Amino acid sequence: ITSSSILGSMVKMPRIQSKNLISIILCEACGIYGLIIAFSLVREETNGDPNAIYASKESYQVAENSGYAAFWIGVTVGLSNVFCGICVGVLGSSTALVTSQNGSTFISMLIVIIFASAIGLYAVIVGIVVNTQSGGW
Repeated sequence: ITSSSILGSMVKMPRIQSKNLISIILCEACGIYGLIIAFSLVREETNGDPNAIYASKESYQVAENSGYAAFWIGVTVGLSNVFCGICVGVLGSSTALVTSQNGSTFISMLIVIIFASAIGLYAVIVGIVVNTQSGGW
């Protein structure tokens, strides 16, 4: 959405291409947030024995809770970053079209885009906090 609007608005004002690439970079940050969460959820088992989880009821319960926490962390961060990407994309498209008509509104629209991209960052922070509180293996 953003790229097509940037290319369309470059017909009228070719100099706005570099300014409006910020919204594309912020959309890419949503993918990086997903990688951060994926790497934080991957943990190695320390003792090397795959049957050690079933040794006691407490360790089994901890493993079960960690699995549920990892699933819901992934769902929460994934959905919030999808919505963050859509929001930043639509706002970036609007910014490109408005900036091509009136060059003075770019900074105010940029602030709105930054606040919209904070949704994904908040989800990453919540995911990391829940991951550290989930008990681990």
